Amino acid sequence: MWLLLINPTSGGGRGAKVGAEVARYLVSNSIQYSDISGSSFESARTNLRESLSATINGVIAVGGDGMVHLVIQELAEKKVPLLLIPAGTGNDFARVLHLPLDNPTMVLEKALSSAPTHVDLGRVNGTFFAEVLSTGFDSIVNERANRMVRITGKSKYYISMLLELPLFKPKSYKFRMDGSDFECKAMLIAVGNGSSYGGGMKVCPTANMSDGEFEVMILHEVSTLEFLRVFPSVFSGAHVKHPAVKILRGKEIVISADAVAYADGERIGSLPIRAHVVPSALLTWAY
Repeated sequence: MWLLLINPTSGGGRGAKVGAEVARYLVSNSIQYSDISGSSFESARTNLRESLSATINGVIAVGGDGMVHLVIQELAEKKVPLLLIPAGTGNDFARVLHLPLDNPTMVLEKALSSAPTHVDLGRVNGTFFAEVLSTGFDSIVNERANRMVRITGKSKYYISMLLELPLFKPKSYKFRMDGSDFECKAMLIAVGNGSSYGGGMKVCPTANMSDGEFEVMILHEVSTLEFLRVFPSVFSGAHVKHPAVKILRGKEIVISADAVAYADGERIGSLPIRAHVVPSALLTWAY
């Protein structure tokens, strides 16, 4: 028995279409499943928690990174695997797993013919995350974007970025990383279990979800014009060559400042935050 969890609103409604396609595939191949989608994210999480058992083959989650964030809170450190069918706006977890972004049937066939693999997760202040934990400029952009109700999709984040950048000032941060303390002023800190966020921005380009470590990217102070000049290079990961960028690696990090943090696009809250790698915490399928 498989559990099917669909976010119909992900990807501007793409989740509903992909979810229906997945359900048709399961029926046509006589694969038993139970749809536990629910009417809200909270009800979906409750349904998932109450439906887990030793007899479950896995959880088929149709959606984006928000759906991944919901599901891993229940599946982390358990033997029930996650089968992600990407249908979101960013799909960063799916990108790192090298899943086809527009072929649900191919993903299903892969899972039904092969065994899942273990990947690491991060945990911050008690919450699991799959991809990137961040604080600084991008968190302020997220705060503004979340207040926008008339604009949807990626455009609201780009608009928020352009509105916030002229006002933004670097903050002073205190760090403890694997027992070593240091301080610096920074515009953005990204703690990567995976390599990308924001729909393919390779902010921590060499992060590896199977090595038991975070890759930490610290962007020191640059001018507004320099930020705009360098920003496009984050999609290739070439920003790490900039002299204002510092890359560190470690298993545990504590960050303190007058700031807020986000993980996988979800608000974690005010700093200080403490994050550590949970090795091999999730079973899933990758290409």
